[in-house]
Amino acid sequence: MSVESIKKVAVIGAGTMGHGIAQVFAMAGYQVWMRDIAQEILDRAISRIKISLEKLYSKGVLREPPEAILNRIRTTLDINEACKEADLVIEAVPEKIDLKKKVFSEVDAVAPKHAILATNTSSLSITEIASATKRPDKVIGMHFFNPPVIMKLVEVIRGEKTSDETVNIIMDIAKKLGKEPVLVNKDSPGFIVNRILFALFHEALWSVDSGEHTVDEIDSAARYKAGFPMGIFELIDYIGIDITHQIFQAMIDRGVKFQIPKTFEEKAKSNELGVKSGKGYYKYPAPGVFAKPSVSIKAGVKVDIIRLVAPAINEAAMLFEEGIASKEDIDKAVKLGLNWPMGVFEYADLFGIDTVVSALEELRKVRGMEIYEPRKILKEMVERGEVGRKSGKGFYSYRVEEKKFETIIVKYEYPIAWIILNRPKKLNAINAKMLEEMEKALKEIEDNKEIKAVVFMGSGKAFCAGADVSEFKDMSGVDAFLYSRRIQKVFEIIENLTKPTIAAIHGYALGGGLELALACDLRVAASGSLLGQPEIGLGIIPGAAATQRLTRIIGEGKAKELIFLGDYIAAEDAESIGLVNKVVPPRELELEARKIGLRIAEKPALSLLIAKYVINYGKDAAESVGKVLESLGFGLARSTKDAEEGIKAFLEKRKPKFKGE
Repeated sequence: MSVESIKKVAVIGAGTMGHGIAQVFAMAGYQVWMRDIAQEILDRAISRIKISLEKLYSKGVLREPPEAILNRIRTTLDINEACKEADLVIEAVPEKIDLKKKVFSEVDAVAPKHAILATNTSSLSITEIASATKRPDKVIGMHFFNPPVIMKLVEVIRGEKTSDETVNIIMDIAKKLGKEPVLVNKDSPGFIVNRILFALFHEALWSVDSGEHTVDEIDSAARYKAGFPMGIFELIDYIGIDITHQIFQAMIDRGVKFQIPKTFEEKAKSNELGVKSGKGYYKYPAPGVFAKPSVSIKAGVKVDIIRLVAPAINEAAMLFEEGIASKEDIDKAVKLGLNWPMGVFEYADLFGIDTVVSALEELRKVRGMEIYEPRKILKEMVERGEVGRKSGKGFYSYRVEEKKFETIIVKYEYPIAWIILNRPKKLNAINAKMLEEMEKALKEIEDNKEIKAVVFMGSGKAFCAGADVSEFKDMSGVDAFLYSRRIQKVFEIIENLTKPTIAAIHGYALGGGLELALACDLRVAASGSLLGQPEIGLGIIPGAAATQRLTRIIGEGKAKELIFLGDYIAAEDAESIGLVNKVVPPRELELEARKIGLRIAEKPALSLLIAKYVINYGKDAAESVGKVLESLGFGLARSTKDAEEGIKAFLEKRKPKFKGE
């Protein structure tokens, strides 16, 4: 049997998924029988298909008129009539194992011996469903995603006795339908997408149940930190709280170590089931009417996104470790099935696998649940130093080069360069040697066209506690003047670097350390870090331009307050006065700096440079002169090839490909 021999298709179940699957096959040229238990269900299905086809036709998506496609779909209440000539039968009835087995037994009795029997189940056992037939080698999972007409992903799931021939045919058919199939090699609970998604749901539910975070905080972090298209509780409402509970229970029944919080159990038994009832975790305009909930970007600031997503990464690692699916298919599945901006293993590499393992170990201790135990593959990767982007290798490979100086480490994590202050025993205090090495490193970075952004960090317990005061001991007034000018010169190189710079602050950023951060374009701080200009307590004043930069950034009054009193301020207070751009949980600091750097790297380098110079030099000029500088910069930016590409991509509704030209 081959994919070419599949001509006639029967779809059993004409509900939300069934009628969409029937439409997809009819659009691809197949003859389709659609069967359900009531004529009104079938009539409603045909009406929905007609409306969908007309919309697609009006947009120019279809090659033939809706009538021609509709003519390829027939409806019936008789399972024998639907299946007697079918080459492929797809079941799309409710997610109840006994019902599915009953349907498969009936289909097996009437469908031709050569026919393949597929189930659209999202979580139930293919092997158990196949046991109701006399052809388990021809039974397979073919899980479409809602809505089937739009969603590209199809999970193809092998049962214990599914033949290679059956698998190959269904993979090919999915491609003929214009879909992107992923292969699930073993009949594992939840397959790929639901296994990963429900691990995310699980941690979100327990985080709220334990009082660690609110629904709004979790959804804010999911949307604005992880970049997910929907908040986690928003998505649960959309799926239906009862359906979500049902899928959880199905996976638990099959051995997955999830534990459902009592608060969620109670929610699932109530009348507040989400969009379908008009109220779930959020309120909606009316039952069945979805409106995106309003969630503040600030609400999720304190949510540790690595800890929230780590359980999903752990389940993905299990799928890969046990040969259930390839890492490429796993990443493709979450990107296509969940519309995540990157694959789950790409998240792992971005977060740092060592950080993910640390978060899982913490959750294992706090929650006391086996599901949080880090998978063997993750722990082994940490032992080998294969921890993701920062090491050059994780689940994928990256180009990373490292150069060690006496007082700093320069890491080229293309397209980002990291300058890591490396005097941890001295809290990374700046000395003459560090200034010399920093200047040399900055020149190399400036000349490297592949580097698009630069991050400054500190090793050990601090970003930088200031200048090394021991060097001041025998310094004359003239020497102090020259030293001040020396450090100002190096910081001016940072300020005028043609690439955007980011200071990632943890622990202390004091005196010269804060002044280093002030020379950077952006500042991100870990919660709990302290910032200040305490020089006045030594009988001196700032010497690395804090009196100038600090005033421009936070205003004269606040600058004088910090300098005159010499007090330390918390990162959160620094954010409130504009001294830092963002405060994140300590575990997220490196991640946030990396995310910003990677986002900057996607932008047009010349336009970034022009914008940086217009801002830096415009602030020292009269407003009227600054406006002229802006206009000149605008004209210069418009003359670049990247501007041509950006405008063209916008009009063509695609992502631009900037080349720095």
